[in-house]
Amino acid sequence: MHEQMVWLVIVGLGLGTFLIRYSFIGIIGDRQLPEWVLRHLRYVPVAVLPGLVAPLVVWPAATAGQLDPARLSAAAVALMIGAVFRSTLGAIAGGMGTLYLVQYFLH
Repeated sequence: MHEQMVWLVIVGLGLGTFLIRYSFIGIIGDRQLPEWVLRHLRYVPVAVLPGLVAPLVVWPAATAGQLDPARLSAAAVALMIGAVFRSTLGAIAGGMGTLYLVQYFLH
């Protein structure tokens, strides 16, 4: 019974994921979207990326949820590079480099 429930949940989540993606790609993929929708869609990456990164900076699992100066400084450098140069890849590289350098010197 337990194994059937697991498979039911897996199939249900897969179907739900497919339908969410199909709603954008299959149904409205070849249509011109209204300007107000396009304006709102431009903010999706800007909202999602900090939502993914912030928990890793504030409550990192690697430090058992304790604030870590290496991660805080890496986030600050990535934020500065992203704001000044408007470069996503530059912010990622600068943050990674800062994280590894600060960890090297602190440990």
